[in-house]
Amino acid sequence: MTELADLTTKPQTFMGAPHGHDLSRAKAAILGVPFDCGIHPFRIGSRQGPQAIREQSVLVRPYNPELADFNPVERLGLVDCGNVKLVPSKIEAAFAAIEQAMDRIVASGAIPVTMGGDGSVSLPQMRALAKRHPGLVALHIDSHTDNYSYKPEQKYSAATQFTHAAEEKLIDSANSFHIGIRGSTHSSGIMAQTKALGYRVISMRQFWQHGMADVLKEVHAVMKGRPVYLCWDMDVFDPSVAPGVCSPTWGGFSAREGIELLRGFEGLDIVAVDVNTVSPPHDVQNMAAHLAGYTMYESLVLLCRKLGLDQPVGN
Repeated sequence: MTELADLTTKPQTFMGAPHGHDLSRAKAAILGVPFDCGIHPFRIGSRQGPQAIREQSVLVRPYNPELADFNPVERLGLVDCGNVKLVPSKIEAAFAAIEQAMDRIVASGAIPVTMGGDGSVSLPQMRALAKRHPGLVALHIDSHTDNYSYKPEQKYSAATQFTHAAEEKLIDSANSFHIGIRGSTHSSGIMAQTKALGYRVISMRQFWQHGMADVLKEVHAVMKGRPVYLCWDMDVFDPSVAPGVCSPTWGGFSAREGIELLRGFEGLDIVAVDVNTVSPPHDVQNMAAHLAGYTMYESLVLLCRKLGLDQPVGN
């Protein structure tokens, strides 16, 4: 009975990684960011994303016999640091807490792998990363650029984080990408505004006109040797495979297409991974949460390859 009680009191962690804050031997660390701005008129729920992704991660198996026959959780000494302590909708206080939590992980030398939360959580993460990685560039995979304008009374939202990142000069926007952009918006001039801030934009239509191989060739040519913040918004996937997201937009990647694109980022100097916008109240049988967990797994494999930890078992 004592053994059973011990098991039931252990916190749920991503893919069973140990829970804790000692990162002295960790090369990567999981951080949950249970935050949304609370200002969407009817689609609030991404604050519950980290818990749902952790729960679904039990379905993600650690070995890929064909492509990655090793356990990335073990190879990276992965630690799940739990969730940032914050109050959803208390925006500025939450951003400060997120930035501080990221500061601690980055200072330890571990690579942060975060899960939101709505897209606004990217801004405090970039604030932390910019302190440690001069010349930081953003590789933003999303159906929206999140480069909207804002009013003084509503400075922050899940649609303005990359506007602020450019204005605060947290990243080199001229060598940063928004990939997968598609669909309708509430405002006109968004594409022009995004480009005026210096960003490179590859819409979903352009992506398929040029083809994945050519897009990846361009990304590698521009980002080679630069520290890369990889921000993966789950609504880049089509709602047919990821229904539970903040802003579902038809015409997105299939699961296979998105995973192949992610694998194509091998060779980039990825210094942080951010997978966000899973909204469990709007999910269907945990499809988006499960796919987000697998997306994070593929990101861990990328980090192993970057660090030379990708040798198959027995080698």
